[in-house]
Formats: sequence, C-alpha cells, structure tokens
Amino acid sequence: MTGRSPAVGAGAYELPNGRGITCVSPAEAKVLWAEATADGLYAKAATALRPGDTVLDVGANIGIVSLMFGWAVPGLRVVAVEPAPATFACLESNLRRHLPESVSVCSAVSDRAGHRAFTYYPKSTGNSGLFADQRADDENTRIFLRNSGIPEQYIGEMVSGLHRGIDMTVPTLTVSDLIRQHALHRIDLLKIDVERAEHLVLAGVEPDHWPLIGHVVAEVHDEKGRLAEIRRLLEGRGFTVGISQDPKLAGTDLYELAARRTPTRAAATL
Repeated sequence: MTGRSPAVGAGAYELPNGRGITCVSPAEAKVLWAEATADGLYAKAATALRPGDTVLDVGANIGIVSLMFGWAVPGLRVVAVEPAPATFACLESNLRRHLPESVSVCSAVSDRAGHRAFTYYPKSTGNSGLFADQRADDENTRIFLRNSGIPEQYIGEMVSGLHRGIDMTVPTLTVSDLIRQHALHRIDLLKIDVERAEHLVLAGVEPDHWPLIGHVVAEVHDEKGRLAEIRRLLEGRGFTVGISQDPKLAGTDLYELAARRTPTRAAATL
C-alpha cells in the first residue's frame, strides 16, 4: 500500500464504525480503514466469503483488513501474519479483542523458512518490507498524492522522512509452513500485501497445497515484469486472473490482482 503520510503517534483509534483498535499511528489507521472499506480489492473479496471460510492474511499490518473481513462475515477462520514487532503487537491486540477465534503469527512470509533482512518504516508502516526502496516508495507516494489532488507545494513536506527506515531481521515462514502448522484444510482467500515480496509468498506454496487455495487477492509491484510473471503462475495453477489499478495510483508500479479458481478445478475440500 502507498500514499500514506501520517504523523507518528501510537495509541488507540476509534474506527468510523465505532469500534476501537490499537494502532501505531491513528492517522495511518484512518487511511488503512478507508482503503479496506472502499469499493476496491478487499471489499469485493469480502463479498465472496461465507461463514466457516478460512482467510490467510499475509502482510496483515495492524489487522485492519482481517477485522473488516471478520466483521463483514462472522464465523470466518482468520490466520493473520505480520513480521514487524510494533505492528504485530497491534495486530495481536486487535484480533484478540475483536476476533478472538483468529490466530496472529509474527513472521514474514517468503519462499523458505528462516530469517531475512526487513526494513520498517515507523512513519509509514504499511510500506515496510523485505525489499523496501526509499526512493521508489517516495516517488509512488508523490504520484498518489498528486493524483489525489494534493497541491504540489505540500507534497514535498508530506513525503519528507516518510520512508526513513529501521533495519531489522525477522523470521520467515512459507504459506505451506502455515498450512501445516495451523492445520488449514483449505484457504478460501489468500490475501497478500507484502511490498515487492509477492512472488516469494507464492513461491512458498508447495505443489500439493495449491488445490487448497480458492481465491487470491494481492497488491503487486510490477517491477521487472513481475505482474505478468505472477499472472502466468496463477493461470498455470488453474486460476482466472483479473488485474486493475486504482486511478489514484496511475503512473506508479502498483496494481491490484484478483485470482479465482474455477469451480470445476477447485479441490474437493473447497
């Protein structure tokens, strides 16, 4: 996700629906909620969920999208994964408070288990990642703000220092590790928001586990032909893939991908 320019201020925030959450920055939480509930990728994915479905939320941040799914469709099984300690602490608190049957996991998701370098942006936590790129993230944010109608004279100040990162090492797991560890017999929705590591998340799905996945939604950075690469991978696994771009992100490398498995090719457990 991009386009965020919040002031840092950890604490409590009351969402527009009246529910209180814990967050790193109330200003960022406000933007995250607006993105999750707008008529876009995640809201459309929520309409396909049914009680009893399983959601694997990879790159959950403080849990806004998991909460939106859980409130929209009671009875979901949610496993939410987030590597940064500050955002994970909020995620864990929010899920315990609002979706007590859900599971929170402190890890990045990659193509193999172990540890990897990670860059955390305290002022823009949603843009943190294994492949953080301050220059590219600044430019994408400038474009987003410009497309949103922010006057040019304010953009430089809003972006300044936004993507000043803190380097750390985080544990990694694969999607298949999570399937085994949490006895996931199916994943009705795999949501991916991992800032340039989307290909690694999908590379961590072992062949025997692909039939368990019915629906994938992802934010994809189209660098080095990656969007086409991911599309080919998913189509080769039996998914019908749609790609779109938010008009406010026109001119950036950020796209939204939604992939649905056709019923005739779904696993018997779905």
